[in-house]
Amino acid sequence: MEKEKISNGDLKVLGIEKPELLESFSRVANGLLRHRVMDKREILANLEALISDPFAFTTKKGGKFKNLAESIIALRREGKFMPPERSPQRLKTSPAEFPIYGLEHIEPGALSQMQTAIKLPIAVAGALMPDAHQGYGLPIGGVLATTVNTIIPYAVGVDIACRMCMSIFDLPAGMIDSENDKLKSLLLSHTKFGMGGTIKKHFDDSLFESKEWKATKLIRSLRDKAYEQLGTSGTGNHFVEWGELSIEDGVLGDIPKGNYLALLSHSGSRGFGANIANHYSKIAMAKTRLPQEAKHLAWLNLDEEDGQEYWLSMNLAGEYASANHHEIHNKISKALGLDPLLRIENHHNFAWKEQLAGGTEVMVHRKGATPAGVGVLGIIPGSMSTPGFVVRGKGNAESINSASHGAGRLMSRSAAFKTLKRDLVAAELIDKRITLFGSDLDEAPMAYKDIHSVMAAQTDLVEVLATFTPRIVRMADQRSDLRISN
Repeated sequence: MEKEKISNGDLKVLGIEKPELLESFSRVANGLLRHRVMDKREILANLEALISDPFAFTTKKGGKFKNLAESIIALRREGKFMPPERSPQRLKTSPAEFPIYGLEHIEPGALSQMQTAIKLPIAVAGALMPDAHQGYGLPIGGVLATTVNTIIPYAVGVDIACRMCMSIFDLPAGMIDSENDKLKSLLLSHTKFGMGGTIKKHFDDSLFESKEWKATKLIRSLRDKAYEQLGTSGTGNHFVEWGELSIEDGVLGDIPKGNYLALLSHSGSRGFGANIANHYSKIAMAKTRLPQEAKHLAWLNLDEEDGQEYWLSMNLAGEYASANHHEIHNKISKALGLDPLLRIENHHNFAWKEQLAGGTEVMVHRKGATPAGVGVLGIIPGSMSTPGFVVRGKGNAESINSASHGAGRLMSRSAAFKTLKRDLVAAELIDKRITLFGSDLDEAPMAYKDIHSVMAAQTDLVEVLATFTPRIVRMADQRSDLRISN
């Protein structure tokens, strides 16, 4: 059987005509293919992106393509090479209107990104949640419904299936004070954070028996690392924490009114999801040319192989993210010697095939937004020193059955490091009786919007069932360590 090869014809389609360029491009491309560094589609997607913007490949990130990029730049300067003309997809000139919840809380950059997204030729409807802030492509807090056979990797997000999970125990919340050392020890013993975090012993690894782990070359290459990271959490705003959950009678099944001990976690699909996102985002941007302001909103067609692969990979990342949380909660439950009364969880970086109110089938992208269909339970956290909420969706059609995924950032991470004072953050945590392990100024409570104002802006979207107050918080260590312990 003849080995797969990148031919001169493949390269000429990209505009590589000069013999010397054809030789060097072919040598690099087929070398990567032969050594299985990338598959053919990813190599061609990278080459097309390189031809369009060679300067992006001259840094270390350019890797194997750096020399090719420098050759293209040199030829451009001499006027000897111009990329082939390819007209980008046109955006709509009369975009649909979309509802904005809590406009007074939303920065102009996020609003501008949502206005661009709704102009996509595949866009059907959109909504902007009150925690919205600027991201890549679709803003965090953005909800976008597109034609049902299209999906936008960057509108799902890099941390595919980032989600919340809460376990409620039939134990009094007062245990946080009476058995503080025990709960701190359970948290530190059964959680691991950071980019390189791995765990050798798992509670339940049955997910890895799924045939989907053999579905594509990329998934197969990521499987072992995903297995090692099962039950770990990432960096940034990911956390596992003990807190006090205040419940009214009858709102959560048969659980009586009271204050309960609860465990809450926030994280996603780790390096597995990030690699899936980056791989298919590059392919989407190479295949779907868009104006500069919309380039990160490039989509894949689910009727084509790339789209089918991404859809399968995204859903596997969703199962994996859920399994990550279950590992943490099950290990801590076992060590505590008690099964939870109830476990609640929800994605907030994902895409779902749904129907709009009129029956139109669409692909709903929720990037930093919580599903809030009729009766759907979800969790909307605040910050490390402010409450979060267990909510029930009202099925608001205008919001595309969605709500916020948290308080939302008030300032960027760099701004937090520049402006916030460690002594004031420490005083805030002591005042709220928070024990903190890890974290840094970029995750300080002051870096986030007021959760009460955010919740007030979405009373039409969700009903609050219970209030969660953080008390013992574990996050990744970053530039320094606040470590506030009571």
